[in-house]
Amino acid sequence: MQNLHYIGIVLLLLGMSILFQIVIGVLYQKMLRETDNMAVTEHKLLKQCKLKFTNCFELNEGSVNIPVFVDKFLNQIHFAGVSMTNITHLSGQFMLFSIFAAGVGVCQGIIDGSTLGELVPYYIVSLFGLYLYFSISSLVDAKGKKNMVRTNLIDYLENHL
Repeated sequence: MQNLHYIGIVLLLLGMSILFQIVIGVLYQKMLRETDNMAVTEHKLLKQCKLKFTNCFELNEGSVNIPVFVDKFLNQIHFAGVSMTNITHLSGQFMLFSIFAAGVGVCQGIIDGSTLGELVPYYIVSLFGLYLYFSISSLVDAKGKKNMVRTNLIDYLENHL
């Protein structure tokens, strides 16, 4: 019964880390799709970016460092009150905590005198969980999508506004 408790914690933490990766990927994918046609975008954040840039451009009489403006804008994006950068970090931290919980479960099993066969599920869940986490992380490619959004925004702001 004790094994199920620790394995449940490991699975919960791994699930949360994978869920955060997927959320990040979906949000950036939506933004990426909308930046392909910025002139008629309905995306709230991108409309806000265009408006802020227009105001900044008028206030500074045309001298705006566009790459810095876009970087600052992308770093200020929040989801559910948490910045996208912090969600990425939380995803990694949950993955690490799940591996830590598996280690605690193994240590507790050793202390309780568990056999090797009773400890193997911790290793199996950890290895497959890590594989799944890194597979989804590479499929989502949040960093690549963020760079594409950045490139599209810079291109649009330089050439159209």
